[in-house]
Amino acid sequence: MEQLTGFIIINWLNLFAFVWFLVCFKGYNAYTKKRARDTHCLASVMHSYRLEWMTRMLHREVRIADTTAIANLERSVSFFASSTMLILAGLMTVLGSTEKAIDVVGDIPFVSHATKAEWELKLLVLIGLFIYAFFKFTWSLRQYGFTSVMMGGAPQPNDATELELNAHAKRLAIMSSMAANNFNLGLRTYYFSLSVLAWFITPWLFILLTSGVVIILYRREFNSSTLRQLIISRTD
Repeated sequence: MEQLTGFIIINWLNLFAFVWFLVCFKGYNAYTKKRARDTHCLASVMHSYRLEWMTRMLHREVRIADTTAIANLERSVSFFASSTMLILAGLMTVLGSTEKAIDVVGDIPFVSHATKAEWELKLLVLIGLFIYAFFKFTWSLRQYGFTSVMMGGAPQPNDATELELNAHAKRLAIMSSMAANNFNLGLRTYYFSLSVLAWFITPWLFILLTSGVVIILYRREFNSSTLRQLIISRTD
């Protein structure tokens, strides 16, 4: 018990910074998921556009352009999934040569002194985040694949009633939105991972940048010129 108390006293700032990071990371994801249900944001507005897209697609006989658009989205997600694997390989390399990395960063002014064990723990946090991002990107990729299959199996306009077409369009829009949301979660993890880099300099900078990432993400998703233009386009 005394050892645990001593560890907390010595590393209270690092522990506080890490807890603050978890609160911001998990809290913001939960907040946006809840707010998207009853508030205009990029996720909710784009879902409406996807529903319009799928509804019109089902009333077309030729759907080559629609399948091409899904394929382009898959390529974007695939790029980030591949990049994440390269980043993980780089982090594993740094983990194997921690002492050299400490010497390099130690020459930077205002860098707080950290032991090898602290550096390795911070690197493991980064590795964990990019593993999480990789799973989100690959799941998004599979969901876009499911969307392609659903589009391929969609009925022709004359082979189904209007009610059946609308129900299928709704399912397609939901599946494509799920894929987009997982892709978005992967991108958010990238943003938060950038703030973790500041942890290697000083915990206070880590706390500051983590808060900054939340503010930037909130402004982009809930109060950006892009969102306003998307809403105007729907009401014009």
